[in-house]
Amino acid sequence: MKTFIWIPSLFESKGGIQTFSYLLLEALERLDPEFAYDVFLKHEVNLALNSEVFPKNRFYSMGRVPAQFRTIAFAIQIISLGLWYRPRLIITTHINLAVAAYFLKKITNIPYLVIAHGIEVWNIKSSYVKAAIHNADRIIAVSGYTRDRLLKELNLNPDQVTILPNTFDSNKFQIAPKPSHLLQKYNLTPDQPIILTVARLAEVERFKGYDQVLLALPTIRQAIPNVHYVIVGKGSDRPRIEGIIEKLNLQECVTLAGFIPDEELCDFYNLCDVFAMPSKREGFGIVYLEALACGKPTLGGNQDGAIDALCHGKLGALVDPDSPDEIAQTLIQILQGTYPNQLMYEPEALRQSVIETFGFNKFQQTLGTIIKEWEDSRLN
Repeated sequence: MKTFIWIPSLFESKGGIQTFSYLLLEALERLDPEFAYDVFLKHEVNLALNSEVFPKNRFYSMGRVPAQFRTIAFAIQIISLGLWYRPRLIITTHINLAVAAYFLKKITNIPYLVIAHGIEVWNIKSSYVKAAIHNADRIIAVSGYTRDRLLKELNLNPDQVTILPNTFDSNKFQIAPKPSHLLQKYNLTPDQPIILTVARLAEVERFKGYDQVLLALPTIRQAIPNVHYVIVGKGSDRPRIEGIIEKLNLQECVTLAGFIPDEELCDFYNLCDVFAMPSKREGFGIVYLEALACGKPTLGGNQDGAIDALCHGKLGALVDPDSPDEIAQTLIQILQGTYPNQLMYEPEALRQSVIETFGFNKFQQTLGTIIKEWEDSRLN
């Protein structure tokens, strides 16, 4: 019996859903090395890369279809092959794809699991998407925050939703000294306090909180004059950010690093003294885990999935994301070594804690439990 997995893309773009989907496939492969999955990718073009990384699985894609026709072509593909093969299970890593799974279930009773990440499952307007969520055999939320919002907004049965926290590749993110080539590139000194944010600079991503860190910088500079803020990420919101920097006269203490390839991100985490993303609509935030794995003190917002990622303050500082003053005072404390959480100043212990809590082995174990519970429920 086949298992279908529907994914927007794995390698064509980088984001939380793509990262989660990649690690989900890896975990499924390790849980049952003898089993092969049929993986359907909406936007992927280079299927050879997917087959190289996951050689046992069979890949399909509509990535070469023109964008204006791709959604309907992908829907026809996954529905027609679902009707033909009648898989034992469908797993979809984006809620919009679950509409087709709901259609198939009505006709064939094929069960499906849906992954719920964050903003894509909040304030849903489409009646079809709502129906797809309500009729899913299991909804897997990446955080308690995402689960709670789903339960509240859609009045779901709590037994229908389970949590599988995000994970990360701890081998890619290691503790290291500040990279000399980045210090030289950005004209920084090794002892200079550096704040870092990694986020896509787009209008829809402003909730990440980089605006608020910029508004907090004048206060921070009063206490720490040589502080420097580095923002990694590209997007159409950059001109507006540059305007804020100019208005606040922060040109000398802010660097917009632009797009950085994944393989270079670890260097930027190691460049900083504190990672700050005081978001307020983040489903989880894998970047928090990456920073923690590099042993860096980390600050997040206290209104979203950062609460889960930072373990309710055990692994980092949680602040009001709408308060530049609270952000400023907390960052000053962290940089001056006075924040009342000693773990944040013990890099190796911090790294070990995040690996124990959110490492890939834990992710794989939790996923295995979820699948076994679902299979057991089918037998009862």
